[in-house]
Amino acid sequence: MRTISFGYRSTRIDRRDEKTRNDARIICYVVCGAVIALLPLGRALGQDSEIIPVQSSTVPANGDQNPYGVAFVPADFSPGGPLQPGDILVSNFNNAANLQGTGTTIVKVAPNGQTSPFFQGNPPPTLGLTTALGVLKRGFVLVGNVPTKDGTFATIQAGSLLVLDRNGVQIGTISDPNLLDGPWDLTIADNGDRAQVFVSNVLSGTVTRLDLDVGLSAVSVTRKIQIASGYTQHSDPAALVVGPTGLAYDPVNDVLYVASTGDNTIFAVENAGATTQSQSGRGAVIFKDKALLHGPLGLAFAPNGHLLTSNGDAPTVPSKQTLPSEILEFTKNGNFIGEFSIDSAAGAAFGIAIVPSGEASARFAAVDDSRNDLTVFSLSTP
Repeated sequence: MRTISFGYRSTRIDRRDEKTRNDARIICYVVCGAVIALLPLGRALGQDSEIIPVQSSTVPANGDQNPYGVAFVPADFSPGGPLQPGDILVSNFNNAANLQGTGTTIVKVAPNGQTSPFFQGNPPPTLGLTTALGVLKRGFVLVGNVPTKDGTFATIQAGSLLVLDRNGVQIGTISDPNLLDGPWDLTIADNGDRAQVFVSNVLSGTVTRLDLDVGLSAVSVTRKIQIASGYTQHSDPAALVVGPTGLAYDPVNDVLYVASTGDNTIFAVENAGATTQSQSGRGAVIFKDKALLHGPLGLAFAPNGHLLTSNGDAPTVPSKQTLPSEILEFTKNGNFIGEFSIDSAAGAAFGIAIVPSGEASARFAAVDDSRNDLTVFSLSTP
């Protein structure tokens, strides 16, 4: 039995009682005195109205599966082409035969849940599109790849970042044998004509920052620099490979938060955007709790400034956790706030993303790589 606080309410939940847990599975955010509730089951406790989550399959025509990355198209995205502000992109890591590191597609999900193809790579070689997926407001999409030849760690390759235009056409590749060694996830600090892209490298256990000049028709790298290192990385019988994954950047305080799957820990790296010298070390430990964390993967900021992470349930990560595929909320100081499970199957949670859609609401998106779908939850002010 444990107590989970939902904003101004508190509900006691017996982990053995699935019905009670499902009826109460809500995370609340307190922002400027208002309660903002995440409604994963489409209803708010004590509220008259319902908000139904939008759920969409992420399997394209070629049968790719195992969705990893998820990214919103920002409100100030440059017009033209198939992408509109509020659309969501989802990258697939596996092919139709479910071989890891062989997926080649990105699917677009409109706000109403309708899906359409955005990008189709042309192997060989295979791609294995990862959680490293982001959209630049000037009209470009960045996506990482960690390919394998046969879905096994024995044939895994370093990969690269692909640069796509607004129409889903590849216009460039960013690679580096040392600084981009298995680009697994990314986050972007976007200033229009300039951007900083932070990339976690699953094969080297490092984090790299790319400084970009963003033109109207091309993207160029002006600096590559390592800003953190030493994160646990290794092969994994279920996940193929384990290493640093989710990244969330706080530009006000110049702190990058890193979800290190193998270390089962959330770290904070200071001076991440300003440094011009290579940095080593993993940063300060922010959140580490074996009873709650089980291989954290995706990482994102909630509207109240708290952090959200997805539990990947990697079998090589020891944990006392009982609920599978959870999304956890905690403060930047490491204080636990709440949790909910997106799937009764273990290992279903991976990429997550959140975007404000107005002063009173926002949207939270989470992929489920067990069901091969995307669910978009509404964050609203009751």
